Amino acid sequence: MFVRDPAAPLREGIVVLGIDPGLTRCGYAVLHAAGAAVRPLALGVIRTPQSSPLPQRLAELKAELVLLLTEYRPDAVAVEQVFFQTNVRTAMSVGQASGLALAEAATAGCDVVQFTPSQVKNSVAGWGNADKAQVQRMVQARLGLSAPPKPADAADAAALALCYLAGAPMRRRVQQAVTR
Repeated sequence: MFVRDPAAPLREGIVVLGIDPGLTRCGYAVLHAAGAAVRPLALGVIRTPQSSPLPQRLAELKAELVLLLTEYRPDAVAVEQVFFQTNVRTAMSVGQASGLALAEAATAGCDVVQFTPSQVKNSVAGWGNADKAQVQRMVQARLGLSAPPKPADAADAAALALCYLAGAPMRRRVQQAVTR
């Protein structure tokens, strides 16, 4: 896990929080980008015990998300979009975690964008069907880490933030064209 030195002020640039939603394991990554330089400020997984009642788990996840939003004050939040799940139970819990992340990010005033897994893989690894190991290696390379980030949920969250950063210039141009 990477943690920002609180005494070190952030320079110009943008802070992006990537969230790979899940109720048991919710990956997160906070990246700071200034020009072409991107560095991790925090990377990890929020865990909730499967034995706890659903409302308690959601409350714990919400509290942790609020802490991340409060501490790092991201400009943007990138959340994985629930695109397809064969397991209905898993889809429901991912959807609940995703809803919390989207709502809390919007409440915090962040630019909130969702990406499908294939969009993220294509942006980070250059291929929409890249496997978890390929995504981890590309995140490692792009962030200059000594080892691939683990667990995969944290790497996926970093990939989401990198995907946001890759598309940010185009989204800005489109927004400017729309507001003219």
